[in-house]
Amino acid sequence: MTGDKPSHKHEDRNGGSGSAGRLEIDTPVVADGPELYRITRDSAVLDVNSSYAYLLWCRDFSQTSAVARVDGAVVGFVTGFIRPDAPDTIVVWQIAVDASQRGGGVAGKLLNHLLDRVQGRGVRFLETTITPDNTASIKLFSALARDRAAEINSSELFTADLFPDSHLGEDLYRIGPLDAA
Repeated sequence: MTGDKPSHKHEDRNGGSGSAGRLEIDTPVVADGPELYRITRDSAVLDVNSSYAYLLWCRDFSQTSAVARVDGAVVGFVTGFIRPDAPDTIVVWQIAVDASQRGGGVAGKLLNHLLDRVQGRGVRFLETTITPDNTASIKLFSALARDRAAEINSSELFTADLFPDSHLGEDLYRIGPLDAA
């Protein structure tokens, strides 16, 4: 998909602190890659991948990712992929919301939109990794599990000593089984 109109779209009133435009959630297109990179970089919290990686996510993983737009501008995203060795599991790689939209439930709407799309493909579980100090993400995914009446389990996945830099360890969070919403 290079510039085609996204095929899955969800509209909602924007509840964030930013503009009062209409929030739309749909699949990303390649042209969204630079905005995903910018939002990640500006978060000052997430690991920033190369700009090239965000272009690839928008091209090769558009069906397992989603973007949120207000008045056509990208204000948030979630990137994910189906685990090759577990086709019933989607892995959420990154989720981020522009500072102008935080506090309005955009991240939760992105996750629910994505899950609604992939459950038709047999996805019953969501996995993500979170550093122990990222309380916002822990709360987000815990709320998702609660709202979907699913179990959430966490376990150590990658210890800090595995990273060649000063990265904290990453805990695996697994949510499911997920029932259709």
